[in-house]
Amino acid sequence: MFDVDQVVHLNGRLVALGEASVPVLDRGFIYGDGVYEVVPVYVREPFRLPQHLARLAHSLAGVRMDNPHSDAQWEAIIRELISRQPFADQAVYLQITRGVARRDHSFPKGVAPTVFMMANPLPLPPREQVEHGVAVVTAVDNRWHRCDLKTTSLVGNVLLRQLATDAGAAETMLFRDGYLTEASASNVLVVRGGTVVVPPKDHHILPGITYDATIEFARAVGVPVVTRPVPQAEALAADELWLSSSTKEVLAITRVDGKAFGGGTPGPVFRKVWASFQRHKPQAR
Repeated sequence: MFDVDQVVHLNGRLVALGEASVPVLDRGFIYGDGVYEVVPVYVREPFRLPQHLARLAHSLAGVRMDNPHSDAQWEAIIRELISRQPFADQAVYLQITRGVARRDHSFPKGVAPTVFMMANPLPLPPREQVEHGVAVVTAVDNRWHRCDLKTTSLVGNVLLRQLATDAGAAETMLFRDGYLTEASASNVLVVRGGTVVVPPKDHHILPGITYDATIEFARAVGVPVVTRPVPQAEALAADELWLSSSTKEVLAITRVDGKAFGGGTPGPVFRKVWASFQRHKPQAR
């Protein structure tokens, strides 16, 4: 259930969630015609907000929508919403659709976008997942060819993630044409011989903000990082595999398709980088 009294943002107004509504002809409902972003918040401080806003701008440009706010305006709205929540660690979800119009595939003219934003408690991984890792299943990446855009049209990701849920796993790791792309709602990082190897960012991979932070924090503790295509066989024979996302931070994969991976325990490079991640994120004063 959800808290109907929770304060959310809808089209320039702060309202109770129970009072917020969007017309059924909104193109986000009819077509999934919109983009979204998720910003983790630690002790009421947005994590890497400029990078999240840059990715939002990239997604909007990719679907040919105007950005309804400047970065300064977005920051003011986000901080105001954060201040209205009773919890310190938050996940701010924001969504922009092309607005309300007669059902027609072509872009409507003169229609204002729908802007919605909410902040929920940040669901950080439990200590057990950090200490013991998580399970994944593997699948062919059959999504569309613009995965670099963070759109609300997520049925492909939903179906792939359900494969993991059905198997009691945390994620579905994806391969396209024999190469690693990402997971259904996470990026994937590979470790071989003490080096982190990551697939190049292209239109098949969401440019993860936490993914970039993980790479940066790895380098900060002397772990080398190489960017290049990763064949499926190499990924599945790696020393370590990790997941990264706004709500997972960075997690080790210790089971793949029902079998123990990497000795069935998080590896030494993961532990080093996870500790670096914890030191670099905003802390309570």
